[in-house]
Amino acid sequence: MSDINTELARAVGEFYHDPLGFVLFAFPWGHDELKGHTGPRTWQREYLTQLGEEVRRRNFNGHDPVDPVQMATASGHGIGKSALTAWLILWIMSTRPHAKGVVTANTADQLRTKTWGELGKWLKICITGRWFDFSSGKNSMSLAFKGHPGSWRVDAQTCREENSESFAGQHAQNSTSFYIFDEASAVPDVIYQVARGGLTDGEPLWFLFGNPTRNSGEFREAFGKNRHRWITRQIDSRTVEGTNKDLLEQWEKDWGTDSDFFRVRVRGMFPSASSAQFISSEAVARCIKIQIDENNVTHMPLVFGLDVARFGGDRSCLVIRRGRKVIKVIVFKEMELMQLSTVISQWINGMHPLAVFVDGAGMGAGVVDRLRQLGHRTIIDIQGAAKASRPIWGNLRAEMWAKMKEAIHDGMDLPDTPRELQDDLIGPEFFHNQRDALMIEPKDGMKRRGLDSPDLADALALTYAQDVATLADHGSQMTEPEEVASY
Repeated sequence: MSDINTELARAVGEFYHDPLGFVLFAFPWGHDELKGHTGPRTWQREYLTQLGEEVRRRNFNGHDPVDPVQMATASGHGIGKSALTAWLILWIMSTRPHAKGVVTANTADQLRTKTWGELGKWLKICITGRWFDFSSGKNSMSLAFKGHPGSWRVDAQTCREENSESFAGQHAQNSTSFYIFDEASAVPDVIYQVARGGLTDGEPLWFLFGNPTRNSGEFREAFGKNRHRWITRQIDSRTVEGTNKDLLEQWEKDWGTDSDFFRVRVRGMFPSASSAQFISSEAVARCIKIQIDENNVTHMPLVFGLDVARFGGDRSCLVIRRGRKVIKVIVFKEMELMQLSTVISQWINGMHPLAVFVDGAGMGAGVVDRLRQLGHRTIIDIQGAAKASRPIWGNLRAEMWAKMKEAIHDGMDLPDTPRELQDDLIGPEFFHNQRDALMIEPKDGMKRRGLDSPDLADALALTYAQDVATLADHGSQMTEPEEVASY
């Protein structure tokens, strides 16, 4: 750092724990390009203040790793996310020698023209701007400290799944490793998973920004099941100074405040259902609150749905349903087929279901055969790829999910545990095949998006494989076998 003005370097170093102070110090507020502007907007000030508090609390000493600071912001349009992103980059790069970072967005155009373009604009008027070499070429977007281009830099990378390796292996053991995800809802989950390797040492910082367009994925889970790990904000564009209030008011009149368009684009709220999400989060949430007395459904048939694990990492799942009430959800992990068959046989003997629908594809075929060998006559082999009863569904699995969705929207008593059931229900997306028939996203497609296989939801869907509501109840006793109560 011998070529850096010592006095400036010392002054900037005072802002290591104070990003808001750096932003106020580093730019010519009230002059030239910033004439009429006195500093960041209110929400930006609050964000930078909280970030500084988190950094100060961790008190990284340059050697011992600290817990990552992880901040996720869901917002409407026009609030100044890109400007804040530029400030974060310049604060980190100016106050932390040998920091390393990656910035990404959902498309190359978004990354180059907005995210990286905004950085270039603020770099020109930043008091430390001359310290860095800036590249904004189509295939090379980087900001590097002069004289240390390999060890003190931040790069812009597109977030295509095939580009995931570009996010791996970033470490700054004696400094800060940081990631900034713009339009975070559209970033593939595999990118997040690969990037997590950079959280293990130094002072890791993660920043997520975007319109909350999807109800599944890593960005959504930062506000859901993983919220205990994140500092989250949801910002309504109407509350932010400088936004186009006339346009927002027009959108409110055109779409309504409760429409998904307005929720996502203005209120910074996740949609009730993403454009491709098959079952809405709101519908599932309503069902969690429904409580149906078992005495009110005793006249309805008792049915089992069994989804058998295809691979070692998957779960075998049993769902027990009577009418509109899900009575039991059981997960079996790393269980061999013969052992699983024995346990399911015990449940059948204890509860006497009218029908046991088993996913007989792949490994499930062995379970079907074994349960029939054990004398169970209620076993029904279900092949999800089989033809549906009507051409509106592309296969039997789509038909089962469609009927399950209808039941959920009509009101079903869903248990609040395990939480994975809720995640599985809202995870899959849908599409239409060449014959315009409904199809549900296959499990391998969800895994490519970084989501777990929806085994619990598939087990519940299996209970809708055939219409049993009109069949007479056969008088089964609601007793659970003691020998399997621990599963």
